[in-house]
Amino acid sequence: MKIPEILETMSYGPAPESSKPALDWIAAHNGKFQLFINNEWREPSTKEWYPTVNPANKQKLADVAKAGEDDVQDAVKAARKAFRSWSQLSGHARARYLYAIARQIQKHSRLFAVLESMDNGKPIRETRDIDIPLVIRHFYYHAGWAQIMSTELRGYEPVGVVGQIIPWNFPMLMLSWKVAPALAMGNTVVLKPAGFTPLTALLFAEICEKILPPGAFNVLTGEGRKTGMALVNADVDKIAFTGSTEVGRTLRRATAGTPKKLSLELGGKSPFIVFDDADLDSAVEGVVDAIWFNQGQVCCAGSRLLAQEGVAEKMYAKLKARMEKLRVGDPLDKTTDVGAIVSPSQKETIESYVQKGREEGAEIWQPSAPCPADGYYYPPTLCLNVAPAATIAQEEIFGPVLAAMTFRTPDEAVKLANNTRYGLAASIWSEDINLALDIATQVKAGSVWINSTNLFDAASGFGGYRESGFGREGGKEGLWEYVKKTKDEDGRMRDEKKLKAKKKTIHPSREAFVIHPSDLPSIDRTAKLFINGKQARPDGGYSMKVFDANGQPIGEVGQGNRKDIRNAVEAARGAADKWAKAAGHSRAQILYYLAENLSARGDEFAKRISQQTGADLESANQEVETSIEALFAAAAWADKYDGAVHHTPIRNVTLAVPEAIGVMGILLPDDHSLLALCKLAASALAMGNALVVVPSQTAPLTATDFYQVLETSDVPAGVFNIVTGGRDELAKTLSEHDDVDAVWYAGPPEGQKAVHLASIGNMKQTWVLPPAGDLPEMDEILRRATQIKNIWVPYGG
Repeated sequence: MKIPEILETMSYGPAPESSKPALDWIAAHNGKFQLFINNEWREPSTKEWYPTVNPANKQKLADVAKAGEDDVQDAVKAARKAFRSWSQLSGHARARYLYAIARQIQKHSRLFAVLESMDNGKPIRETRDIDIPLVIRHFYYHAGWAQIMSTELRGYEPVGVVGQIIPWNFPMLMLSWKVAPALAMGNTVVLKPAGFTPLTALLFAEICEKILPPGAFNVLTGEGRKTGMALVNADVDKIAFTGSTEVGRTLRRATAGTPKKLSLELGGKSPFIVFDDADLDSAVEGVVDAIWFNQGQVCCAGSRLLAQEGVAEKMYAKLKARMEKLRVGDPLDKTTDVGAIVSPSQKETIESYVQKGREEGAEIWQPSAPCPADGYYYPPTLCLNVAPAATIAQEEIFGPVLAAMTFRTPDEAVKLANNTRYGLAASIWSEDINLALDIATQVKAGSVWINSTNLFDAASGFGGYRESGFGREGGKEGLWEYVKKTKDEDGRMRDEKKLKAKKKTIHPSREAFVIHPSDLPSIDRTAKLFINGKQARPDGGYSMKVFDANGQPIGEVGQGNRKDIRNAVEAARGAADKWAKAAGHSRAQILYYLAENLSARGDEFAKRISQQTGADLESANQEVETSIEALFAAAAWADKYDGAVHHTPIRNVTLAVPEAIGVMGILLPDDHSLLALCKLAASALAMGNALVVVPSQTAPLTATDFYQVLETSDVPAGVFNIVTGGRDELAKTLSEHDDVDAVWYAGPPEGQKAVHLASIGNMKQTWVLPPAGDLPEMDEILRRATQIKNIWVPYGG
C-alpha cells in the first residue's frame, strides 16, 4: 500500500490528557470548596452547597459553597479595608504582585487547562493553547500598566471596590480580563464566578492566598440570581459583568441613579462575511474557528454566515466536507475539535432554537458521525436558506449552530451585517484590502477581523456596540473602566508628589554589608566580555584594573578593541531581525525574567555598587530596587508602545508604526552603573533593538556581574552584548561601523563631538548625554529607541 493510500485510510487514535492532577487537587480538598474571603476559606452563611458537574460524562466533580448576603457583605468589607493600603502601593509594587500571579499560573498552567476542560467541557487543545496562555498574558500585560500608571494615567486614581461577575464559557479568561486590570489600577475585587464553572476561580484563589494581601481578592461562589444580585446591590464602587443582554438590562436597572460605575460585555450575533474573491479554503477554516470554537459558546461567535451569491454554493460544499472531519467527543482527548455543551439546560436551549429554525423554513444540515451519548454533546450544525428576520438569524443561540444567508452587493452585505440588535464583532473575508477596510468602517461592531476571526490579546480592547454592551476590556481603553479622576483640584501635582515620595517596597530589608579586610590574598578574577550569548576573552589579551572608592584595586575587566566590537556587532546583526520581529509580549517576558533574576541577587549587586562607588549600603540597595523597577518599566512598554492612525485628508488609513532601529551601540554614563544599564539598555531592548553595550568606566564590574543574569534569563544569543574597555576608543569604533544603526554616548563634550563626526559615514542616529547626572525620562528613551514608519492604506471609492 502506498503512502497516499495509507493516509486516506488512517483514522485518529485517542490522545487522552490525564485528568489525575485535577482529580487529585479536588480530592485534596475532600471534594468540597468553601468561600474565599479576606485570604481565608470560610463556610457559607447559608450552610448550603451545590454540585459542579463534568458535562463530558455527567459525573460530579465537587460540591461548592452557596454564598448568602452575609457572605457578600463580609467580602465587600474585607475588600474595602484592603483598598486603603492596596491603592496606596506604588505602581511598581502592584506590578510585582501581578507578575508573581502570572508566574504562578505559568507554573500550574497544565492543571488550570485540565481543570477548565473538565469543569466547562471545552477541548483541552483550546484551554491549553488558547485560554490559559491568554490568561497569563493578561496578568503580565497589566503588570506593565501598573508599573507605568503614575505617568500614563496621571490625574486618575482607582475606583475602589469592584464587584465582578463572569460567565461560564471562558471561566479563567474572563477572570483575567477583569481581575488583572482592576488590581493593576489599585482596586480591590470581589469576584462572582459562574455557577456552572467555579473550579478554576477557586484554584486561582489558592494562588492569590499565597501572594496577595488579605482582602485584595475575594471569591463568592453561588447562584447568579441570588449571590450575583446581592453583590450588585452591595456597597461596591463598580460592577463589571459579562453575560447575556437580558441580565445586563437587569444590572443597568439595579445600578441606575447610583454612583456605581458599570461595564457590560453582553451578547452577540456576529456576521461572518465572505466575498466572492475570498480564499474559500481559508474562509472555511475561519468558520470553524468562528462558530465551532468552544462549541459556539462564545459571545462574539461568527454565528451568521453571509456569503456572496457567486460563491455561496461552493462555500457550503466545502463547509460540509470540513464539518464531516470535525471530531466531537471527550474534551480531554487532544484530537477532539468540539467538546461538550456546558449543561443539559443549555443543550435544550440549542435544540429548541434549531427546531424553531426548521419550523421557519431553514434547511438543517449536520455531519453524519454521531455524538457521544455519555455527556451533553450537540453536533456542529449548518442552517441554510435562513431568512434575515428568522429567529436563528436574530437571536443569540450560544451553541455550535451557524445560520447561512447570501448577499449580492457590498451594500447589501453591510445591511445584513447590521440587521441585528447586537454589535459585538464581525469577520470580513476578501482578497481586496480596499473593499475589506471599506466594509469594516461600516459594520457596527466593536471588533472587526479581516481574513481572520476570534483574535484576542491583552493589548487590544474588546467590547460591543448597541445591545452588546458598553465599556472595553483589554488595552489602554480597558483601564478607563477601573479608574476615575482624582478628587484633588490638581491631579498632576498630586501624582508628582507621589512620584517623589519614597517608594514602598515589597522586599524585606537587607542586612547591612561591611567589608572586612583579610590577610588572605584574594582569588584573581578577570571578567571577560559578553558576546553572542557567551563570555569571551578580549581579542587583544589586555585587561584593565578596577578600583574601589578608596583607590584600591578590586578586580580587572577585559580591555576590548576593534576586533571585539566587530564580533559584537556581527552577533547583534545576526540576532537583530528575529528579535525585532518577536512579539512585544515575548520581549516583555524576557525583561521580566531579567528583573526576577536580578532581584534574586540583589544583595550581591548592592554590595558590588557599594564597593566600587563608596555609596552606603542603603543607597546601593535603593539603586538595585530602582533598577528592578526600570526593568519592569521596560517590560511594561515592550507591548504597549503603540503607533497611531493619522488623520490624513483622504480616504485612507495611515498607520504610524514605531519600529526598532536595529543594531545600537550604547556607551553608558560613569555613575548609576546598574540603573543606567537597566534603564537605557533594557528600554532599547524592549523596543526590539539588538545591543552592543559599553559599561561605566568607573564601575564596570556591575555590568560584568550582569552577564550571569543575562545567561539565566532566556535572552537570545547576540541580542545583548557587553564590551568593557576605554569608552572613547570604543565609541569611535562603534560610531564608524557601517553595520551599527545608532549610537548613544554618555561622555564629555569632546567625546560627543567625536561621535557626531565618526557617525557621518552611514549617517547613523546619535544621541549624546552627559557622563553623569540624572538619566533621561522613559518617554524620551523609547522615542530615541524607535523610528516611525507610516503605512498608507487607501480604501473606499
